[in-house]
Amino acid sequence: MPNRLAHETSPYLLQHADNPVDWWPWSAEAFEEARKANKPLLLSVGYSSCHWCHVMAHESFEDQATADFLNEHFVSVKVDREERPDVDAVYMEAVQAATGQGGWPMTVFLTPDTEPFYFGTYFPPAPRQGMPSFRQVLEGVSSAWTDRRDEVAEVAGKIVRDLAGREISYGDSQAPGEEQLGAALLGLTREYDAQRGGFGGAPKFPPSMVVEFLLRHHARTGAEGALQMAQDTCERMARGGIHDQLGGGFARYSVDRDWVVPHFEKMLYDNALLCRVYAHLWRTTGSDLARRVALDTADFMVRELRTVEGGFASALDADSDDGTGEHVEGAYYVWTPAQLREVLGEQDADLAARYFGVTEEGTFEHGQSVLQLPQQETVFDAEKVESVRRRLLDARAERPAPGRDDKVVAAWNGLAIAALAETGAYFDRPDLVEAAVSAGDLLVRLHMDEQARLSRTSKDGQVGANAGVLEDYADVAEGFLALASVTGEGVWLDFAGFLLDHVLSRFTGEDGALFDTAADAERLIRRPQDPTDNAVPSGWTAAAGALLSYAAQTGAEPHRAAAEKALGVVKALGPRVPRFIGWGLAVAEAFLDGPREVAVVGSSPADPAARALHRTALLGNAPGAVVAFGTPGSDELPLLADRVLVDGEPTAYVCRHFTCDAPTTDADALRVALGG
Repeated sequence: MPNRLAHETSPYLLQHADNPVDWWPWSAEAFEEARKANKPLLLSVGYSSCHWCHVMAHESFEDQATADFLNEHFVSVKVDREERPDVDAVYMEAVQAATGQGGWPMTVFLTPDTEPFYFGTYFPPAPRQGMPSFRQVLEGVSSAWTDRRDEVAEVAGKIVRDLAGREISYGDSQAPGEEQLGAALLGLTREYDAQRGGFGGAPKFPPSMVVEFLLRHHARTGAEGALQMAQDTCERMARGGIHDQLGGGFARYSVDRDWVVPHFEKMLYDNALLCRVYAHLWRTTGSDLARRVALDTADFMVRELRTVEGGFASALDADSDDGTGEHVEGAYYVWTPAQLREVLGEQDADLAARYFGVTEEGTFEHGQSVLQLPQQETVFDAEKVESVRRRLLDARAERPAPGRDDKVVAAWNGLAIAALAETGAYFDRPDLVEAAVSAGDLLVRLHMDEQARLSRTSKDGQVGANAGVLEDYADVAEGFLALASVTGEGVWLDFAGFLLDHVLSRFTGEDGALFDTAADAERLIRRPQDPTDNAVPSGWTAAAGALLSYAAQTGAEPHRAAAEKALGVVKALGPRVPRFIGWGLAVAEAFLDGPREVAVVGSSPADPAARALHRTALLGNAPGAVVAFGTPGSDELPLLADRVLVDGEPTAYVCRHFTCDAPTTDADALRVALGG
């Protein structure tokens, strides 16, 4: 019989709706039940595409004996970290402080007042490699709750006090300057893997936000070393197994330093960020590889993650049926030489094996290989390779597909909107721009209420109950600002302004510091606040970027001042931990450059000459430049005010802080003015 999770919209929670565990969603009712029953809370946090979450669910939460013990001794609460990033962040901070590490599934035991007192991540069903079994943990916690309640209360109180006393080094109220950005570049150079691209060792994550900083730093200063690190990293990722060589898009991370074997889950946010980065790399270098990867990543998002309602789903699972009924990580993506021969025949299979690096020994498990591009494509016949690729992709489509988390997350859709809008504009793909607009329409129609307050998620056209957090407001505003620049429609600028007004009024402290949750949000044991970038830009740095772009589009001084204050934390952290504040550094580059404001006017938005000048403006390399496009006298976009045609021709104006250079009707002159 289904438990309470059957009424939720989260795919992750619904996966546990038939567990024998008497799960509760995160709610005041669950906490009240724990108080009445005098039981501790088990908090289990994960997400739909998490491999080890599925493992623990199968081993423990589907086990009747384990469920019976849980139901007797605990009130069990299941949380989707993607729906409630605030709950996840608060308790992950406690887990990391107590154990020195974190991850998912996250397992935390709480008092009925939600104060944590014991922590862990994955626990096996039997003792293994020094880890206790989950049953042993449950029995130990239950015994402590029954026999040593005072000790439990003391531990919980101390943890909460320690969390409350933690302070973030905000720096000051000024953005970083040349010295700090130079120090950040030097720090990245020290951590750079010159042999393999990327930063640090295994596991290796795509450093999309750091690459964005490197590209902007090169554009502003001409630093060739920054561009080289960006190019080499992007090429190694594009040629590695982390990049889906058949269907496009990227997996979450590589388990090795060489980008060969991925953790196969494919997340919307990674692909949105990487699509934009490769598009910007092409804008800088003209690289054919960057162009191809940007477009195949955009096409992957539209083809495999787009929902019926026009938004974008959160993720594809790492696991899928291997054909025997067993769910195995990577089964959908890997190949053996025999499988190549079955699809392609002997001769073409030999070409495919050489082209994609498939060997008898394999690069993954059981003689299977993850497809890569180990050799330069120019040594192969392009037409033959494309035929092989299509046939393998068609054959792969017959395999059982990984599960899809259909939850639409506002923040990640904002990232996808920005990526698709720009990629569509750069490569004359109006279908991609249309997909971005459709996703924007969905967010406005479904996720925004009459006061422009955001809901975090929706699924199947039904909005979720959880309030948007800072990253939702910031990333959706970023997407809307990109739509305003690409489409010339001022309504997107208006919507971005509504969201950023909430950032100023509900997420900003008296000193200009930003919080991840609104002042009127549900009170947790700590108000979460983290300026460091992780898998996505932090809400803090994303807000700084959106506030800065909005100020450049409108001249709104409060928004620019708020952006500068927010960048104070980048001044403090950039030289010390540049890998973990890459988006903040990219925004700081835009702040130092202006950012530049570009207004393009033509007699009609449909005029080919005006559209060509508009595209030239969008292709400018000036860090964080904003673009407005329309007709003279248009009041839709403030940058167009008082802009006139010169000699009746489409005209571009390039400005900083609303002080402008001489207008130009020449696309080449505009390209030079914007660092092209």
